[in-house]
Amino acid sequence: MSTFIGQLIGFAVIVFIIVKWVAPLVKGLMVKQQEAIRVALAESADAAKRLADADAMHAKALADAAAESGSVTSEAKQDAERIKAQLAEQAGVDAERIKAQGGQQIQLLRQQTVRELRLGLGDEAVRKAGDLVRAHVADPAAQAATVDRFLDDLDQMAPSAAVIETGFSAGLRAASRAALDSLVTEFDSAAGGSDANGLTALADDLTAVAKLLISEPALTKHLAEASDSATAKVALVDKLLAGKIGDPALKLVRAAASQRWSVESNLIDGIEHIARLALLQRAKVAGEVDEVEDQLFQFGRVLDNEPRLSTLLSDYTADAATRVALLDKVVGSGSSANGTAAALLEQTVTLLRGERADEAVIDLAELAVARRGEVVAHVSAAADLSDAQRDRLTAVLTRIYGHPVSVQLHVDPELLGGLSITVGDEVIDGSIASRLAAAQNQLPD
Repeated sequence: MSTFIGQLIGFAVIVFIIVKWVAPLVKGLMVKQQEAIRVALAESADAAKRLADADAMHAKALADAAAESGSVTSEAKQDAERIKAQLAEQAGVDAERIKAQGGQQIQLLRQQTVRELRLGLGDEAVRKAGDLVRAHVADPAAQAATVDRFLDDLDQMAPSAAVIETGFSAGLRAASRAALDSLVTEFDSAAGGSDANGLTALADDLTAVAKLLISEPALTKHLAEASDSATAKVALVDKLLAGKIGDPALKLVRAAASQRWSVESNLIDGIEHIARLALLQRAKVAGEVDEVEDQLFQFGRVLDNEPRLSTLLSDYTADAATRVALLDKVVGSGSSANGTAAALLEQTVTLLRGERADEAVIDLAELAVARRGEVVAHVSAAADLSDAQRDRLTAVLTRIYGHPVSVQLHVDPELLGGLSITVGDEVIDGSIASRLAAAQNQLPD
């Protein structure tokens, strides 16, 4: 019984504990769980609503996309048709343009082909003509006939109005030209009665003065300076040169210093010029003018054919003695070398200061001819001229230029026939080679 009561009390205690503490706790947990379920149900309902709204919006977006797709497709079809039409139109335009360009290109190719054919035929015709001419003029009689025909044409020419000038005087301005004329007149007066020895001494003295002026630019500048009174310059000449050069040379240097020169270097040119005249006068006194002229022209042709020698002699930066020694070797190698010609060449090479030796020698040779009142005609021919042809050429040129003419002949077989003539700055080219060249130049490009 006690056991039963004890168990009953224990059971009551357990029930009390459950009711007092456990049941409220469980109840509270159930309430919270129920609230959580209600919140979840509310959120689920809200999510279902949002899902329904999203489904509606998706359906609407699908409908709008379908409508937009239809519109884009329609516009794309229209654009495709428009582009197709534009491309077709552009293709037509391009086709016409390409067709026109093709036609132009074909025309250009045709013209080029025709031009090339003409040029080829022209070249062949000129070449064939050249061969025929060469074959024809291989006969000396036929070659001489070409010269005679040229002389016939030359004889029909009217007198030339060209002013023939040679040497450095051709480039002088008015003041220096007048000064040179005055100085030459003074030379003619001073040297008129001199013998060969006196003229040699005069040439040596004047050459020495020219060398002094070349080496002393300040002195040259002072003596060539324009001045209303030449007294001071003449006094300076006397102070420097009196007793060191002969009286004839001193007189001429005074005259040169008294003149008005366009540029300073023309004073040296003038003194060098009359130094040359002194030696040319010596040749006249010795009766060897023709020989001197011939040797000067011959040496000029040597320099023309030997450009290396001309370059060495023209190198005025090298010592003058070295260049003169080279000249002596060349000129002295010929047993028939004329002393006056050699002296003129030595004087020219010594006083070179910028010009080429070959040009200076030709100027010297032309000066020798000009002193006799003649002009020089440089004539090139394919073969030597007969005496009759040379005489006729001289007579015709004398009539044309109004002066006695000295003919200097140069044989050049490349001319084939006819003649090429140079007098001063005037050229008369009647060679067959020049005519063939002119025919070649007239061919179409």
